[in-house]
Amino acid sequence: MALQKKKSLGQNFLKSTAYLRAIADAADVKEGDVVLEIGPGEGALTEELLARGAYVVAVEKDHRLIPILEVTFTKEIREKRLTVLEADALEVDTEAVVGKKPYKLVANIPYYITGALLKKFLSEERQPQTLVFLMQKEVAERIAREKKESILSLSVKAYGDVKYVKTVPRGAFAPAPNVDSAILLVANVSKKNFKNAAHEEKFFEVVKAGFGQKRKLLKRNLEPVLGKDVAERFRDVDISDTARAEDVPLEKWLGLAG
Repeated sequence: MALQKKKSLGQNFLKSTAYLRAIADAADVKEGDVVLEIGPGEGALTEELLARGAYVVAVEKDHRLIPILEVTFTKEIREKRLTVLEADALEVDTEAVVGKKPYKLVANIPYYITGALLKKFLSEERQPQTLVFLMQKEVAERIAREKKESILSLSVKAYGDVKYVKTVPRGAFAPAPNVDSAILLVANVSKKNFKNAAHEEKFFEVVKAGFGQKRKLLKRNLEPVLGKDVAERFRDVDISDTARAEDVPLEKWLGLAG
């Protein structure tokens, strides 16, 4: 009997071999890599990652899928090339799960926790080298393709080089979702844009305030955060007094934050 997919967990399993390969290609998965996979489902992407010689840690929240994965990959588990963990990816201790070696994060993620997963893994100390998510197409476009910035796009770009890799049509999934998806790559993940933890914290405070009231000019939105220094800050980073938040690029937001 086929497993009934849980809508509450956003389960839409990718079945297309071509797109599974495209995800692994985007992450440049090769022999010896440590890969953290979120939401392996029935193991289609897991199989592709293992075939490339990676050591995979697969974190699955749905307890019904654990025995399926353990049976499908009995040999790989026995050979210690795969570890299957029943856990919520948003709550895992990353270092406890993947160890101290550099790792890549690859996942066909539930749409409804996209933002939360990006925030957790990009901002925590134990960052991945590379992050590749299969996510809702419109969200990937907002992050990587739109000329207008948003809190989400700036929050991702602050940590790495963003690329919209490929559109994945809804028909490539079972069951098919109501929207198309896309493969998003965040390469060279690091905190190099931030001078220290205080700068990182201030950046997000400034960005959130800047987008707080979209109809207001950016300068007005930032007055409560930057106070009397707001005019000087704008001059220092060359931002117009009439600029709006969505028109300001990442490097100038970083400058505003100090």
